Amino acid sequence: MINDSLYKIKDWIDDRQRLGRITFAYQEIREHFSAITEQAVKNALNRLKKKNEIVPVLKGFYAVIPIAYALRGMIPPELYIDDLMKHLNRPYYIALLDAAAFYGAAHQQPQIFSVISTYPPLRDTAKKGTYINFIATRKTIPQIWLKSFRTENGDIQVSKPELTAADLITFQKEIGGQNRASTVLYELVESISFTQLDKVFFDYVPASSIQRLGYLLEQELEQVDLAEVLHAKAEEFACKFQKIPLKYSKPTKDSKTNTKWQIIINETIETDDL
Repeated sequence: MINDSLYKIKDWIDDRQRLGRITFAYQEIREHFSAITEQAVKNALNRLKKKNEIVPVLKGFYAVIPIAYALRGMIPPELYIDDLMKHLNRPYYIALLDAAAFYGAAHQQPQIFSVISTYPPLRDTAKKGTYINFIATRKTIPQIWLKSFRTENGDIQVSKPELTAADLITFQKEIGGQNRASTVLYELVESISFTQLDKVFFDYVPASSIQRLGYLLEQELEQVDLAEVLHAKAEEFACKFQKIPLKYSKPTKDSKTNTKWQIIINETIETDDL
C-alpha cells in the first residue's frame, strides 16, 4: 500500500511539473487521494523528500525540486515564493539585497532571502540551505513601487530601486548594518530616479529613513544631484524631518548636525566589500 501510494502521488506530482506547476499544498494531495490514508500520504511525501524530489517550504506547502537543481537538493526561493504567498493569501515583495541583485547591485549571492509582507509576522524558515527572512510591515504594501520579474515558474514581485534603497536603510539591521547598506546603495544609484516619488512612497517609508538615505547619498556617496531630487520631493509631500542620530545605538554628545537632513553625525561610514 505504501509503494502504491508513493507511485500514485509521485505520478500526480510529475504530471503537475510537466504542466509547469512546481508547488502544491498538502490539502491538495489529501483531496485528490481521499481513498489513501493520511499516514500513507505522509509516508509517500517523506520518501520523496528523502530522495530530494520535493522540499517542505512551510508547514503544509511543498516545492518540487526540478532536475536542474536535484544534485543540490534545493530549489531557489524565487521559483516558489509567489506561489507560497498566494497560498498564504499574503501581499509581499522580495526586498533588500535580493531586490538589489535584480538591478545588478550585489557582488555575491545573498545568504538570506528577504521577503517583506504584512502582519501578523511569518516565521523565518530554513530548508535545504535556503534561509528565508520574513519581515513584517504594519503598512499597506505600495504595489505601485513594486516591479514584476519573470522566472521559470512565473512572475515575482520585487521592490523597485527607489523602494529598495529606502528599505536598505529602514531594515539595515537585517543586512548587517549601515556600512553594508551604503555599499549596496552605491551600486544601486545608477538604477535610481527619484523624480516619480509620490505620496504613496512617503506614506510608506519612514521619514527617518528618508533623512538617512538623503544624507548618505549626498555626504557619503557623493550623489548630490540624486539627493537634491529626494529632498525636493520630501518637501513637496510634507515629509517632516526631526533631528535624529545617524546611528541610534551610539551616543551623540559633541557630534555635529547636518541641518539639511537633520542628521546628528555620530557614525563614520565605511563602505565594505559585499
